[in-house]
Amino acid sequence: MRRLWLLFAQTVTVCLGILFIVATLRPDWLHSSPSGRSAAPQVSAAGEVSYAKAVALATPAVVNVYTSKKIRVPVVPLPNDPELNRLFRDLPGFSRRKKTTNLGSGVIVRADGYVLTNYHVIEAADSIQVALSDGRQAAAKLVGADPDSDLAVLKIDLPNLSAITFNSERHVQVGDVVLAIGNPFGVGQTTTMGIVSALGRNRLGINIYENFIQTDAAINPGNSGGALIDTTGRLVGINTAIYSENGGSLGIGFAIPAEAAHKIMEQIIATGSVTRGWLGIEPQDITPDLARAFNLRQDDGVIIASVLKNGPAGRAGIRVGDIVLKINDQPVYDTIGFLNQIAPLPPRHEVTLTILRGGRVIEQTVQVGTRPRITKP
Repeated sequence: MRRLWLLFAQTVTVCLGILFIVATLRPDWLHSSPSGRSAAPQVSAAGEVSYAKAVALATPAVVNVYTSKKIRVPVVPLPNDPELNRLFRDLPGFSRRKKTTNLGSGVIVRADGYVLTNYHVIEAADSIQVALSDGRQAAAKLVGADPDSDLAVLKIDLPNLSAITFNSERHVQVGDVVLAIGNPFGVGQTTTMGIVSALGRNRLGINIYENFIQTDAAINPGNSGGALIDTTGRLVGINTAIYSENGGSLGIGFAIPAEAAHKIMEQIIATGSVTRGWLGIEPQDITPDLARAFNLRQDDGVIIASVLKNGPAGRAGIRVGDIVLKINDQPVYDTIGFLNQIAPLPPRHEVTLTILRGGRVIEQTVQVGTRPRITKP
């Protein structure tokens, strides 16, 4: 028995010696990323932390987006009334066409030239130009857009493109360090650092479908469509908006999560648009006043404020004043949750709504339709 313990101890000593030699000769071996390229924060002997490798991995995939379009501007003061304004603006001599430019950012998501950006960056553009970090430029073609989520996909024709790597291994968490890369104010590619301040931000009035990452990494005009990356250089979000009273960064920025952006991007590349489920009703949150009016014990669920006569819900017999409590046995808490539960459902799919009507709980089956595409004027 003593000889066995002696043999075990000698084996352990040899293994530790080999590990020590490897770690001495190749210290990066213990810290390399799965792809063989180390992107972990570098810590110097003085304790200083650098994210240079993460930025170096991501920046070749982040591009500057320049757009131009022609708009009508008045040459004389026009009435404040929208209808009269539109009438006079279209009359000869009351307005002229002026070329305007806009700038933003984008992310190369595939090596064959697909670029993801915000819809508001390229909205109504007559021409789109993309500039890479290596100095190359190319005209971009709009593949498709989804105004409801403020995302768009462009296509450029250039060789040897570097695509961003999506963070698919783990979900981002509050407190994670993140880096925002983009083209703020047109000064050129810029990187700022912060943390994830909050997750699931909505009711901001930015998009119809909102589920933002909030960060205090400085995001300014021109950053829209750029990359929010983690400390390994992987994409965690598409920078979209800031909360600001004067147009500058106040440490409250919002990014579309990379997972959601990836799903929308794949639909746009495959079909040119995004298909969402739709019932043809307008839901409304149940306020305390509505709860008292309907003699409800709780404010969960949504009340149907209007029903499209020939829409899916209208054909199924859903009425104004019905209160939707569940969708396929999943509780409904508010309008945001209602829309997010219906949107992923495929057209012609049957869904069961649990409804409170006249004090009675009933179930109604509705065949899901396709949400109409809304185009901004």
